[in-house]
Amino acid sequence: MRSPESASFSGVSKDHMDRKRKLFLAKAAVVLGAIPLTVWAYEFGPDAGYAGVPGENGTCAAAGCHTGAGVNAGKGGVAVGFRDGLTYTPGVKQHLTVTISDPAATQKRWGFQLTARLASDAKTMAGTFASTDPFTTMLCANAGNIGIFQEAPFSAGKAQTCPANEPIQYIEHSAAGTAFPQRFQPGGLTYEFDWTPPESDAGDIVIYVAGNAANGDTQNTGDNIYTNQYTLTTASRSVSLPAIDAGAVLNGASFQGGIVPNSWLTIKGSNLAPGFDTWTNFIGPHGELPTSLDGVKVTVGGKPAYVNAISPGQINVLAPDVGFGSLEVTVTTPVGTSAALTAVSQPYGPAFFLWPGNQPVATRNQDFSIAAKNGTFGAATVPAKPGDVIVLWGTGFGATNPAAPVGVQVPSDKLYLTASPVTVTINNAPVQVFGAALAAPFAGLYQVNIRIPDDTPDGDWPIVAAINGVSSPATTVITIQR
Repeated sequence: MRSPESASFSGVSKDHMDRKRKLFLAKAAVVLGAIPLTVWAYEFGPDAGYAGVPGENGTCAAAGCHTGAGVNAGKGGVAVGFRDGLTYTPGVKQHLTVTISDPAATQKRWGFQLTARLASDAKTMAGTFASTDPFTTMLCANAGNIGIFQEAPFSAGKAQTCPANEPIQYIEHSAAGTAFPQRFQPGGLTYEFDWTPPESDAGDIVIYVAGNAANGDTQNTGDNIYTNQYTLTTASRSVSLPAIDAGAVLNGASFQGGIVPNSWLTIKGSNLAPGFDTWTNFIGPHGELPTSLDGVKVTVGGKPAYVNAISPGQINVLAPDVGFGSLEVTVTTPVGTSAALTAVSQPYGPAFFLWPGNQPVATRNQDFSIAAKNGTFGAATVPAKPGDVIVLWGTGFGATNPAAPVGVQVPSDKLYLTASPVTVTINNAPVQVFGAALAAPFAGLYQVNIRIPDDTPDGDWPIVAAINGVSSPATTVITIQR
C-alpha cells in the first residue's frame, strides 16, 4: 500500500494535499490554404502509417525521417510482450509492452509505432488501443487516406476514442515518452499500453510494430529502425464461471469475514477475472470510482461495488452503501455470473492495513515517514518511539459526520470524522487519540492519529482499535523502540 497523504485533526499538523492531474499537449497538424504541408515531429511520434503495414508508408527509415544502418540492419530489435502469449480472447483486454533495444553506445533515445490488423485484410483495424500512462499516445486515421489523421492523447481518467470515420488506430510514443533527459538511457526502453481485441472471433490478427533506436542528437541521421510482426490466434474461451470460495468475502484489511458498508472488501475464489488490472486509469475526472474493470463487476446486496483491482483469484472492491444483515455477493465476468455467496454486513469492522510481520501500516504525522521495525522493507525503516505522533491507516470504522459522498474519492474540502469516537490501546494500555477520519483523496481509507505514551517500554506490542464496542484484531503488533 502506498503511503497516503494526510487529513488533519485539532492539535495535529495539517497538510491536505490535492490530487494533481497533468495534462499532456498533443502535436498539431497545420494546413495553409490549399498547400499540402506535413508536420514532421518524430521525437513526438511519427505520423500515421509507419508501423510496417503492407500498402502503407512502410517505416520511418527514409530521408527526412530517420536514416542509419537501414531497416533491421543494426544489432538491436523491437519486441512486443503479450500477457496471453500469441492468443487473444474476443473482447478481453490485454496489457501489452513494446521494448526497443540496441547495444550500440550511441543509441539512447527510443520510440515506436504499433497497430493491429485482421490477417485476412490488412486495411481493417483489429480491436482498440488505450494509453495507460503519458508516455504513449494514439492516432486515429481512415484506411482510405491515412495521411489525414488526428491524435487522441492520454488524459488521466478519460477514455481514448476515435471517431467512427477514422477507425484505424496506431499507438506510439508521446512527447513525454521520449523526453530529455528523463527518458534517455542506453540499451533500450519499454513502453506499455492496453489493447482490446474485437468483441467476436475475428480470426487471426497481425500486430505490426516499428521501433526507433535513435542517437538523440536532434538530427535525423545515425538512427536505427527495427520492425517486427506477430500473428495472434483466437484462444479457446473458458466456459468456467467465476466462483467465490466459501466464506471468502472478507474485510480488506483484517481478512476476517464480513462486510462494512463503504469500506474495503476482498473476495477470493477462482475464474474471478480474465487477467490483472486496477482502477488507476478508470477513475473519473471528479474522482468517480468505476463499477466495472475489463467486464468484471461485483454486486453486494444487489448494489454495484466499486472495483479497485482484479485477478483470477482475488478481487478488491469498495463496498457500496448497503444495509446490515445477510447480503448476497456475486461476481460477473465476460463469461458469466457466479453463484451468490451470503455474507453478513455490520456497521463496524475496524482493522488496520498490514505491513510484513502483522505490523500496522503506520506513518509519522510530521513527515509521513514509515514507522516500522528495522529492516521491514530491506532498508533503514525506523520504529515508533515513545512520544511520537503517528498515523494508523485502516478501514471498517463505519459512518462519518458529515456523511461522506458515496462512489467517489473523498473530497479534501471537508473533514469526515468517524461518527463515533475511536479508542486505541497498546499492550492493553490506552493511548491518546487525536481523531479518526476518512483520508482524502482516497476512498474507504481511514486514518487514526495517536500519540505513543511516554512510558511505553521497548518491544513488540499488540495494538487494538475499538469503535462502538467492536475491536480490531489483537494479532496486529507495533514495534516501539527508543
